[in-house]
Amino acid sequence: MMGRTFSPRGTRVALFVLICFVTAGTAENGAATVFTNSASFRSSNSPLAKVRATDWMIDPSNTNASINRGEDDQSLVFENGLIKRTFRLSSTAGTVGFDNLMTGNSLLRATGPEAQITIAGKVHDIGGFSGQPDRAYLLPEWIVRLTNAAPDFQFIGFSPAFVIAPFQWKQKRHHANLPWPPSGKAVDFFYRGSSEEVRGLNVTIHYEIYDGIPVIGKWMTISNRSTGAVTLEHFVQEHLSVVEAESGVDERKDLAWRTPGIDAFSDYMFHAMDFNTGNQTASWQPDKRYKSQVSYLLNTPCILMVQPPIGPDVQIRPNDSFTTFRSYLVVQDSTDRERQGLTIRHVQRSLAPWTTENPIMMHVRNAESKAFRSAVDQCASVGFEMIIYTFGSGLNMENNHPDYLARIKADVDYAHSKGIEVGAYSLFSSRSINPENDVIDPKTGKPGGAIFGTAPCFGSQWGIDYFKNLTNFISATGLDLLEHDGPYPGDVCASTNHPGHHSLNDSQWINWSMSARLYSWCREHGIYVNQPDYYFLAGGNKSAMGYREDNWSLPRAQQLIHARQNIYDGTWTKPQTSGWMFVPLTEYQGGGADATIEPLNKHLADYEAHLANNLGDGVQACWRGPRLYDSEETKLLVKSWVDFFLKHRAILESDIIHCRRADGRDIDYLVHVNPSLKTRAFAMVHNPLDHEVERIVSLPLYYAGLSKTAHICEKDGLFQACELDRSCRANVPVKIPAHSRTWLLVEE
Repeated sequence: MMGRTFSPRGTRVALFVLICFVTAGTAENGAATVFTNSASFRSSNSPLAKVRATDWMIDPSNTNASINRGEDDQSLVFENGLIKRTFRLSSTAGTVGFDNLMTGNSLLRATGPEAQITIAGKVHDIGGFSGQPDRAYLLPEWIVRLTNAAPDFQFIGFSPAFVIAPFQWKQKRHHANLPWPPSGKAVDFFYRGSSEEVRGLNVTIHYEIYDGIPVIGKWMTISNRSTGAVTLEHFVQEHLSVVEAESGVDERKDLAWRTPGIDAFSDYMFHAMDFNTGNQTASWQPDKRYKSQVSYLLNTPCILMVQPPIGPDVQIRPNDSFTTFRSYLVVQDSTDRERQGLTIRHVQRSLAPWTTENPIMMHVRNAESKAFRSAVDQCASVGFEMIIYTFGSGLNMENNHPDYLARIKADVDYAHSKGIEVGAYSLFSSRSINPENDVIDPKTGKPGGAIFGTAPCFGSQWGIDYFKNLTNFISATGLDLLEHDGPYPGDVCASTNHPGHHSLNDSQWINWSMSARLYSWCREHGIYVNQPDYYFLAGGNKSAMGYREDNWSLPRAQQLIHARQNIYDGTWTKPQTSGWMFVPLTEYQGGGADATIEPLNKHLADYEAHLANNLGDGVQACWRGPRLYDSEETKLLVKSWVDFFLKHRAILESDIIHCRRADGRDIDYLVHVNPSLKTRAFAMVHNPLDHEVERIVSLPLYYAGLSKTAHICEKDGLFQACELDRSCRANVPVKIPAHSRTWLLVEE
């Protein structure tokens, strides 16, 4: 039965010859002695907190990850010049240090379990220590006196490992030159169940630290070596007692606490298009054992917990194993919103480099061969890279009749002959199949109660068949993209009759697992994925930048302002390459003639403004309509902007610095920066006013790696030297016609 037993999503190569076992002997303090192979782990002599002299976002040198033995030979140190996590290895293993090397601050204030699992209603700690006299801070002299806090699981050793990819990435289109899997170091810690309740269970905790980013990855494999099946009801993957971000004496009801500068996210993210909302696993909890905290009711949020919201409640059969989702701790070095966002964007690109794929795509409204091929010809003639059978086109990815598959394949082959990739839309959620296959509301016991009303359950028989139909359709027709509307797998389902899950408690896990399997399958086959949720770490390429559909029924001038606002707001934590925008070339959900660009040759100024909005910011939109141009003049306009984007693609797909948000009252602009390119920075400056303006544009160039001087040109003009001020800004005068734009290029 699907969902009852699980195997690891990736196979970790354990170097058993180097496993460091705990011996039966004891040291003078009564702790077990740990032996190591010195060729595997060198002694770490780095100071506790050495602040970096350079900014890792500009100069990532000296940020290579290492895992070394500590000076006392009973510790293991993860370090990459940005962060440092220290484990003590004695009677058990546990975190005794977590340091921000970028700021010099210690992040850990107390010990705790490395993980927890719940079996038969009992929570079992895995790893960690007890005996700390004060949970406000942890002194080195206290560490040697700590004792095992998790007697149900015996620490049996650790092994060097490799950073491994949870799935393969077939690289078949333009993307940033980033390694996959990310480079770094890895170690596995091994624990064996020793009490009666967990005897026969082995737990491996996998740790990774990466080059160039302040991140530690972690996940678990629980193996059943007993003679009977075991149900894993719940797990806690990270339980970290962190220094509080602020202290408050009084109870807080409506005022939110400031939380520490650690972000925790995972590939178990859904029901949202942005990083913050999509975070389903991380939460900050109070530490009631922390008796010396300022909060009178002991409610300071200072324990970081990473766990699924419910479940997984999965059965692990004898000689089988279960692998958790992967989680990542991201350490921030600033409270500045831009810098924190840049950190998340750097991390996303490193952990999900396929999100840098950013093809120029048209959404064709008609799936009939004649209309489709005509749109393909237009895409090829102006330099578009992909065409999608959009929602409402009539394409049905659930139709696997051989004649239908053959017709679609012929059209896809035609597009491929023109150098155009092809995608298709499929709706999962927001529809009803039937009472037997829909999500069952736990409150009523009837269909309904899904996040978007009524929806099918991915663990139903229909959902299992849907998975097969989609992958078969893609394989049979040669499609290059899946635009998947759903399944929004935050849904839970109380059905006990669906073959893919057994009850409410495992339903969310199964919905996520099947969605992740679909997207990782796509990634392994080179299939681009547009999805509505934050599935980037599970294989998705792009979700919405952020838009409201009825905004595209507004008059054209308002659409343009909203579009630039959406891009500005949607790129704080998401790279522009992983957010899609929308341009309705024909009327969309009403609005009449004032809301549409068709006929295109009658509204060239508005069409050009949309092209500049998106391509000028390195953003790809869903250009939805029957055609891209209706005259030679329109064709030349579209091609000129595509050529512009391709010429400046490298800098346009680089980091964004937010400068002035569009409000229709004055100029607005973003700045792209990249210290490793010849073009260090780029700014598209928009004038929404009905008259020409002269302005001084302030270009922040710190993240472009420039501090004293820069050479700047406007459009295709001559580069001129410009001195930067003390904040690394260049102040450039510009003159911009009414309802128009200009752009600035910056070199060293």
